[in-house]
Amino acid sequence: MDQILLQFSVMALPLLLAITLHEAAHAVTASALGDDTARVLGRVSLNPLRHIDPIGTIALPLFLWFTSGGAFVFGWAKPVPVNFARLRNPSRDMILVAVAGPVSNILMAATAVALLHGVGFLPDAGQEWAQRNLENAMAINLILAVFNMLPIPPLDGGRVAVGLLPWPLNSRLARIEPMGMMVVMGLFLVLPMIGRSINAPFEPFSLIISPVVNLLGQGLFWLFW
Repeated sequence: MDQILLQFSVMALPLLLAITLHEAAHAVTASALGDDTARVLGRVSLNPLRHIDPIGTIALPLFLWFTSGGAFVFGWAKPVPVNFARLRNPSRDMILVAVAGPVSNILMAATAVALLHGVGFLPDAGQEWAQRNLENAMAINLILAVFNMLPIPPLDGGRVAVGLLPWPLNSRLARIEPMGMMVVMGLFLVLPMIGRSINAPFEPFSLIISPVVNLLGQGLFWLFW
């Protein structure tokens, strides 16, 4: 149990900042581009408490973490409401608002890599804890960035695809948004479980997400290490 608590202590802060500041980036960008919906609701803020969802940010990650023995965690923050009709240039600005979240995650990952240079200046007792926090921050933020750029609405990549595709393809893609998260859950949770049960491994995370995350991580270390 002590080891699980230690692992949680170096995962909780990076995860909290990654998922809440991702939403803050959407809010800040939407406000800058003309939609004040998030500002009126107090969501244009870097304060993580403004973006916490009791289930997605606290209850579910805690449940998954402890039931998996620290092997798996998943969560989300309160989605930022955006009225695309209020944006100055809706077709363009909806793409910028969507991209802002993953870009914020990549910037946080880059910051974590850069801050690793300062770990050696900390007291000996805190060096390992700080290093593990920063390493987790890099990994979590890159995973969130890549995952959210999948072209499936309502993920950010889906919104980008809707904004870039010509009509009627964009309209057809937009229609799947109400069931989009079910598609994502089926692809990344249900199908792998079925594959393992019939001895036919199918791991979309390893096939799609991990290679891109590894490539981005190598690039960040090349730039900042």
